[in-house]
Amino acid sequence: MGLLQAGLLVAALAVVHKPFGDYMARVYTAEADWRVEEVVYRLVGVNASTRQRWTSYATGVLAFSLVSIALLYAVQRLQPLLPLSFGRGSVPPSMAFNTAVSFVTNTNWQSYVPEEVLGHGVQMAGLTVQNFVSAAVGMAVAVALVRGFAGHGTGRIGNVWVDITRGCTRILLPISVVGAIVLVGLGAAMSLAPGIEVTGLDGQAHTIATAPIASQEVIKELGTNGGGVLNANSAHPLSNPGGASNLLEIFLLLVIPVSLTRTFGTMVGDRRQGHVLVSVMATLWAAMLAVTWWAETHPNGPAALAAGAALEGKETRFGIDASVLWAVSTTGTSTGAVNAMHDSFTGLGGGTVLLNMLIGEVAPGGVGAGLYGILVLAVIAVFLAGLMVGRTPEYLGKKLGRREVTAAALSVLAMPTAVLLGTGLAMALPATRDALNNTGAHGLSEVLYAFASAGNNNGSAFAGLTATSPFFQTALGLVMLMGRFVPILAVLMLAGSVAQQQRVPATAGTLPTTGPLFAGLLGGTVVLVAALTFLPALALGPIAEALA
Repeated sequence: MGLLQAGLLVAALAVVHKPFGDYMARVYTAEADWRVEEVVYRLVGVNASTRQRWTSYATGVLAFSLVSIALLYAVQRLQPLLPLSFGRGSVPPSMAFNTAVSFVTNTNWQSYVPEEVLGHGVQMAGLTVQNFVSAAVGMAVAVALVRGFAGHGTGRIGNVWVDITRGCTRILLPISVVGAIVLVGLGAAMSLAPGIEVTGLDGQAHTIATAPIASQEVIKELGTNGGGVLNANSAHPLSNPGGASNLLEIFLLLVIPVSLTRTFGTMVGDRRQGHVLVSVMATLWAAMLAVTWWAETHPNGPAALAAGAALEGKETRFGIDASVLWAVSTTGTSTGAVNAMHDSFTGLGGGTVLLNMLIGEVAPGGVGAGLYGILVLAVIAVFLAGLMVGRTPEYLGKKLGRREVTAAALSVLAMPTAVLLGTGLAMALPATRDALNNTGAHGLSEVLYAFASAGNNNGSAFAGLTATSPFFQTALGLVMLMGRFVPILAVLMLAGSVAQQQRVPATAGTLPTTGPLFAGLLGGTVVLVAALTFLPALALGPIAEALA
């Protein structure tokens, strides 16, 4: 059954890869604007015809994100004044800061119970809006980098306001509307009521929380956001009613990152370049899936051995196969939604989904973030190959000198720095012991997973760590900011640098970047960077637990 589900998922992604990837290329290269887009530009005072250099583009991204954080923080603090708040009070300052940063950075880390802390007003007007625009920002940055490689010496990489707007109006919104209707048809809830009264098996009345779930569930997956309106996230039957909805939601969280590789190949004029990227992504995804499947079906420990598999923490409607398929896909992207408890995975299984984030979430990565992440690693791979043969490295006809490699290195090093420093500081604090549900290797894995999730803007959690203290709220928020915006700035600097260059013709000494040799080099670089950086931490955590 597991192989059948995976096969159907891969087949569906293969069917839409070409038409959807080409459609997104047209979205970001079209000259004409839609009427609704022109209205937006007039309202915010944007000249849509202006093409920006990387500094102006980066300023727009930072300014838009800073204002978004401030507004989302204010909405949470002023919740009692908003409609559909249902008497729920102001969100505490540290929690409001963490949540605002989390949703603006496309992380969606939630250190609270959504149905108890937030009303529908904040959920819809605050969090859901960020689910759209934060995803659109990621796609905009990726497209800006692609334009840099495709450009011919102009130094211009597009217009950030146009790219964000088009990402919402032409990609995210239409799919979300259709997807929400399909989910409602499959049984997902859609209601403005705070809850429904039911009579339990004990004969007592109980309230089941409800919300406009279906509409928010779609963009939560499609935009690789992950934050849900219910604490059980995508394990809740009102969010994910059954096997069909489960497979649909996995498809939604993978479809844009996978199809963007086709968009990349189309925009640079050589679709074979996109084929290499998607093949590396698919190989890494399949390898992680195989290892995690094996680990969860061949566990150690008396309880799991007696059951025949690692069933703890798995939703019985989905079982091990669908839980593993979701876990690998959600950590391979920056989604963070869950349909099972990752804390209950085996040492090897939990370590694999953790590693999936630590390799930079490029299998296939978040919306936009996966594409620019693997392109940065492609720059590193070409640079390493240049060192081995003693030639100036080139990628897509652009020479990679000190400035370009420095930008790529900054992008690659930002996340490990934030994750390891945050984990080390947390483990050094005595109060962290009280926040842990487990000691020893698994306890370290819980903390490492939390900071890896924040640093990679994923948002999922092992759930064994109580991260509601002011320290964790603030520390994880800062790690989210560093993990999101330092790579974005470095990527845009790289985009601006290569956009200033004229494309040079390939020669006999140019490294081909369209064949299996480069695919192997790129895949090896992805694994090598993660292995060298995180092996000591992994050895003390999930590897030690798996060998115990």
